[in-house]
Amino acid sequence: MDPNNGGFMNKDQVKGRTNTATGKIKEGVGKATGDKELEDKGTAEKVGGKVRSTFGDVKEDIKKSTR
Repeated sequence: MDPNNGGFMNKDQVKGRTNTATGKIKEGVGKATGDKELEDKGTAEKVGGKVRSTFGDVKEDIKKSTR
Protein backbone atom coordinates (compact mmCIF):
# COMPACT_ATOMS: atom_id res chain seq x y z
CA MET A 1 0.00 0.00 0.00
CA ASP A 2 1.17 3.47 -0.81
CA PRO A 3 0.19 5.98 1.88
CA ASN A 4 0.71 8.84 -0.58
CA ASN A 5 -1.97 7.43 -2.86
CA GLY A 6 -4.80 6.85 -0.43
CA GLY A 7 -3.37 3.39 0.26
CA PHE A 8 -3.37 2.01 -3.28
CA MET A 9 -0.60 1.59 -5.83
CA ASN A 10 -0.97 1.51 -9.60
CA LYS A 11 0.10 -1.55 -11.57
CA ASP A 12 3.48 -0.08 -12.48
CA GLN A 13 4.29 0.60 -8.83
CA VAL A 14 3.28 -2.94 -7.83
CA LYS A 15 5.11 -4.67 -10.67
CA GLY A 16 8.18 -2.49 -10.18
CA ARG A 17 8.43 -3.18 -6.49
CA THR A 18 7.85 -6.90 -7.09
CA ASN A 19 10.62 -7.01 -9.69
CA THR A 20 12.94 -5.10 -7.36
CA ALA A 21 12.38 -7.63 -4.58
CA THR A 22 12.73 -10.61 -6.91
CA GLY A 23 15.91 -9.14 -8.37
CA LYS A 24 17.41 -8.65 -4.91
CA ILE A 25 16.71 -12.29 -4.07
CA LYS A 26 18.25 -13.56 -7.31
CA GLU A 27 21.24 -11.28 -6.84
CA GLY A 28 21.77 -12.57 -3.30
CA VAL A 29 21.41 -16.22 -4.28
CA GLY A 30 23.80 -15.67 -7.17
CA LYS A 31 26.38 -14.14 -4.85
CA ALA A 32 25.95 -16.88 -2.25
CA THR A 33 26.31 -19.69 -4.78
CA GLY A 34 28.97 -18.06 -6.92
CA ASP A 35 26.60 -18.01 -9.92
CA LYS A 36 27.66 -14.79 -11.65
CA GLU A 37 24.99 -15.15 -14.35
CA LEU A 38 22.17 -15.37 -11.79
CA GLU A 39 23.67 -12.47 -9.86
CA ASP A 40 23.77 -10.35 -13.03
CA LYS A 41 20.19 -11.28 -13.95
CA GLY A 42 19.11 -10.32 -10.45
CA THR A 43 20.87 -6.99 -10.65
CA ALA A 44 19.25 -6.24 -14.01
CA GLU A 45 15.80 -7.23 -12.73
CA LYS A 46 16.30 -5.09 -9.61
CA VAL A 47 17.27 -2.03 -11.65
CA GLY A 48 14.39 -2.58 -14.08
CA GLY A 49 12.01 -2.84 -11.15
CA LYS A 50 13.24 0.42 -9.69
CA VAL A 51 12.74 2.15 -13.04
CA ARG A 52 9.20 0.80 -13.42
CA SER A 53 8.36 1.67 -9.82
CA THR A 54 9.60 5.22 -10.33
CA PHE A 55 7.55 5.47 -13.53
CA GLY A 56 4.48 4.42 -11.53
CA ASP A 57 5.28 7.00 -8.86
CA VAL A 58 5.53 9.74 -11.49
CA LYS A 59 2.20 8.64 -13.01
CA GLU A 60 0.57 8.94 -9.60
CA ASP A 61 2.11 12.37 -9.02
CA ILE A 62 0.76 13.59 -12.35
CA LYS A 63 -2.63 12.09 -11.58
CA LYS A 64 -2.72 13.88 -8.21
CA SER A 65 -1.65 17.21 -9.68
CA THR A 66 -4.47 17.14 -12.25
CA ARG A 67 -7.21 16.60 -9.66
